[in-house]
Amino acid sequence: MSRVTFEQLLEAGSHFGHLKRKWNPAMAPYIFMERNGIHIIDLHKTVAKIDDAAAALKQIAKSGRKVLFVATKKQAKQIVADKATSVGMPYVTERWPGGMLTNFPTIRKAIKKMATIDKMAKDGTFDQLSKREKLQITRQRAKLEKNLGSIADLLRLPSALFIVDVMKEHIAVAEANRLGIPVFAMVDTNSNPNDIDFVIPANDDATKSIEVVLDALCTAITEGLEEKKVEKTDAPAENEEEAPVRRERKAKAVKKGIIAKDDEAALNANIASKFVKEEE
Repeated sequence: MSRVTFEQLLEAGSHFGHLKRKWNPAMAPYIFMERNGIHIIDLHKTVAKIDDAAAALKQIAKSGRKVLFVATKKQAKQIVADKATSVGMPYVTERWPGGMLTNFPTIRKAIKKMATIDKMAKDGTFDQLSKREKLQITRQRAKLEKNLGSIADLLRLPSALFIVDVMKEHIAVAEANRLGIPVFAMVDTNSNPNDIDFVIPANDDATKSIEVVLDALCTAITEGLEEKKVEKTDAPAENEEEAPVRRERKAKAVKKGIIAKDDEAALNANIASKFVKEEE
């Protein structure tokens, strides 16, 4: 059974594309017809594509990895923020910080700066500053919170991106492609689907259309998180006698160079290949 019906998408206006003169020929396979100079999207294909994307996102969530939601256009901001928060995923709804993925360590430093300012406020250091310094630091903290507060818990590169409007978020798409991070996106008739791993052909301007697609995908992510909890509960506890042996073996493997010492760095460098292997 599909996660969303043809009728739901039709009612939400997901079938309305852009004017014929604004179309991208690469979207031809997803266009059903033209009416009054406007392209109509084939919603049967949209239903199938949503199911494919939902299945993949469910597996990502089940494995404990993060999906970064990106939507800076006015009509998508609040919906994306609410839905991403409901499933505990990071999101970007203000300006996309250039180099957020390709220069991730710098972004992490900016996030740590927020934590440092908070610490200053708690330990009394803030009270020793002049009024002018307090004002400057407070403004800096507010700016960081606005742009990076929603990704404060993103400790490593995300395993996938979900994007609304790939034309507006072309920098995010380019960075993800460069790093081999899978991209899930709502793609309208004026956009290029070739750089997107999981294309969801749909109207990316209508609030209801965005909401219907996000509902289906976030439900799948929730299912993945629930299954992860169940598996974790059912998993047998590690034998206390075996634990030291396992640690010793791992230490030897690191010493010999068989496995990377920095598992997190290795994970970040091989996101794409791991994703493909798990999907197979």
